[in-house]
Amino acid sequence: MILKRWDPFAEMRRFHHTFNRDTFNRPAWGFPTASNGASDSDWRIPLDAVEEEDYLVLRASVPGVNSEDIEVTIEDGVLSIKAETKAETEEKDGGYLMRERRSGSFYRSVRLPDSVDPDKAESGYENGVLTITLPRTEAKKAKRLEITVG
Repeated sequence: MILKRWDPFAEMRRFHHTFNRDTFNRPAWGFPTASNGASDSDWRIPLDAVEEEDYLVLRASVPGVNSEDIEVTIEDGVLSIKAETKAETEEKDGGYLMRERRSGSFYRSVRLPDSVDPDKAESGYENGVLTITLPRTEAKKAKRLEITVG
């Protein structure tokens, strides 16, 4: 007799895997998939946010994308970055072709803090890194109230 440790979530993973096979081509019962509901050609842009002195600096990795194909918008306190790369088509007769580089559309949205001024935002693009610099606004100072007794 072999003792086997019971995993209560193994059945749920097996059920999820069974219903998410390629034959169905859809997520089962609304469970999240590896692409988080997006198509395989869409994926999120990696993003770093850093506080530097009086600025909030966002750096996004968009390698292989021309600066003309990147769209950055700020609307209602949300910064959105959209980009797209075209797939390179290459055919070989009788040979094997391996494709690992991604192509398609890229998208990322982040909510900006109230302490930045989106009207004075600046952006730059160099070596596949998009840099967005947002200056901080002077925060309203808290008003101190004196407490009177009686």
